[in-house]
Amino acid sequence: MNLDIEKLNKIAAKKERLIIGLMSGTSLDGLDIALCRIEGFGKSTKVQLLTFETISYPVDFKNHLKKICFLKDVDLEQICVLNKRIAQLHAEYINAFLERNGYQNHEIDLIASHGQTIYHSPSKLRNADNFGNATLQIGDADQIAVNTGIITISDFRQKNIAQGEEGAPLALYGDYLLFRANDEIRVLLNIGGIANFTMLKPNTPFEDILCTDLGPGNTLMDQFVQRNNKPLFFDENAAIASKGKVNDVLLSKLLEHHFFEQEFPKTTGPELFNLTYLDHALSSIEIHHISNEDVLATLNRFTAEGIVKGIKKFISTDETAVVYLSGGGAHNPLLLINLKEMLPHITFKNTRDLGINPDAKEAILFALLANETVAGDPKFFSRKTLNMGKISLPH
Repeated sequence: MNLDIEKLNKIAAKKERLIIGLMSGTSLDGLDIALCRIEGFGKSTKVQLLTFETISYPVDFKNHLKKICFLKDVDLEQICVLNKRIAQLHAEYINAFLERNGYQNHEIDLIASHGQTIYHSPSKLRNADNFGNATLQIGDADQIAVNTGIITISDFRQKNIAQGEEGAPLALYGDYLLFRANDEIRVLLNIGGIANFTMLKPNTPFEDILCTDLGPGNTLMDQFVQRNNKPLFFDENAAIASKGKVNDVLLSKLLEHHFFEQEFPKTTGPELFNLTYLDHALSSIEIHHISNEDVLATLNRFTAEGIVKGIKKFISTDETAVVYLSGGGAHNPLLLINLKEMLPHITFKNTRDLGINPDAKEAILFALLANETVAGDPKFFSRKTLNMGKISLPH
């Protein structure tokens, strides 16, 4: 038997595994690395976050990524070389992360690599064709496996696509495993580049749980800041937006897109909600000048409106529910003010109250998917298999 296959078999049989989860989101700001100890699988899963870091990408590397991400017309050669380079960079980050935290590479059982999404294309957002849903993440996992010596599982979204789904959001599985409860309505709201939630109502069977994108999270705000407030990459603590006022005319125009009327579940990305979308809205309203502060205040409210539309559709005003926040948007004070103002009957907390670092949550969820791929039993989940990801061997 191939030695790596034999090792994989032993890993699958372990009571607990050390798994590194990697997440690089649509904000293109860097790599989240979460080292987890995961015991069991399926409904018996227990997770302990051992250590976590976010490592920022160099500015020049971010600029390279921006040239190929979420754009219809790109340089194929750049996609080709960056598919290799980003994986090499991730491997370098992992090796340094382990050394800093006192771990040897051979102690780690698996790496779970989400990769970098460069384009997401659900069929309902395209002109009619016969190609169906599609999504693409780069970051060749063979590069990670070879350069770290650790078995790497990657490309999780393609199994979901193959099963007829949209390939996102995949938080459903980890949210269900870690956060389901019989005594509380829980909304697991992640506000990254795109906002999504998992709706966990007591005693709801796995096959009936809703996990969906809601609209833009930080992506439009970040893009606007990067264009108009260099060298800033985002509006830290909503310092700029808090000086502005919401422009109701612009807000109404931004909310006109048919995405907000589509049935749930649904997915989207920066391919739709980008500066072109904003500029079109600005040019179509009869207002000659809006300050940067007012635009950002309006974009902040726009993100909140998309989230609230989804929550109101599934949580009535007479229901008691708790929203558990995660992602970069959880640190935006103005966004939280907007959400709380529009949802006064909802309690807002973050996933730290459930024992999970909100900044590490997405990386942890992909570590969980790798655990299920290797050690899980898909019979626990009647709708879709959790055998996601492609396995790359180090040798």
